Amino acid sequence: MSGVDEVVRPEGGSMRELLRVGPGAVDLAALDPRSTPGLPAAAGRGEGRKEWARAQVELLGAGLGRQQEMLYAAAKGAAGPETPASAPSQADAHLAGGRPQRVLLVLQAMDCGGKDGTIKRVAGAMNPLGLHIRSFGPPTGEELRHDFLWRIRRALPPPGYVGIFNRSHYEDVLVARVESLVDEATWQARYDLINDFERELADGAVTLVKVMLHISYVEQGERLMERLTDPTKYWKFNPSDLDTRARWDDYQAAYADALTRCGTDTAPWLVVPADRKWYRDWAVSHLLRETFDALHLGYPPADFDVDRERQRLRSGSGTTKVNSG
Repeated sequence: MSGVDEVVRPEGGSMRELLRVGPGAVDLAALDPRSTPGLPAAAGRGEGRKEWARAQVELLGAGLGRQQEMLYAAAKGAAGPETPASAPSQADAHLAGGRPQRVLLVLQAMDCGGKDGTIKRVAGAMNPLGLHIRSFGPPTGEELRHDFLWRIRRALPPPGYVGIFNRSHYEDVLVARVESLVDEATWQARYDLINDFERELADGAVTLVKVMLHISYVEQGERLMERLTDPTKYWKFNPSDLDTRARWDDYQAAYADALTRCGTDTAPWLVVPADRKWYRDWAVSHLLRETFDALHLGYPPADFDVDRERQRLRSGSGTTKVNSG
């Protein structure tokens, strides 16, 4: 049956087109967190859509794993994926189309928005060898002694890797703004600094996929209550979550400004309706598939004489024979 043994593409356009915000001011209240943009008719109706979407995510995961391996292999053959994480250097800028690529998925959301679940279900199909996952909490004392992008630069994925940021530099125009951790002049100036930084990344062969997982106030409340009801989920709850929830409108306004002011052609923002977990995973999987497809990846050619090495293997040259008995 279609959709069970093959990947079904979204309807109405690519997910990047359907979920991209802007141009103009972003109104999060106008974006329905329970909507399902791009979900094809093949998904069916009612509860059956969940199972259909989960099966699709598994199929998409196999393709993502293969594409990720190509990304890693290409970098290993060029600059070496073991290069320490850093911002792209000026040396990267002169490289041709075959320059080592990196993909960076930035996940932002309100508490309980599903960042951890997305990483587990979507990135879980990829090879840990080529994944670079980083989470960002309150800055340490050392990080506070530097500019706000310092710790972000140090966490960037090396060439050939798929990086995932669980929260990111946007915390410095979200939490820092709402909680008055810095003065207004400071956080206002950061929007332009972020745009410059992301342009620098793009010029250095970093493909950014910026995703806001958009949940509703009601859905967040239900997920928080679940964490307070199920003893196996107590560890996920922090009393400060309720303090943040009390400032929901302030955070929504801060998110809207970040989406509006930092949604550029170089690094557009994508808003994924996230009240339905199964749709969230399906949508993000397709966003990554489309990202990989746009890179036109392939396995690198051998940098040695294949025929010669085959002949050596057949003749026993280059091997050590072990005598038995």
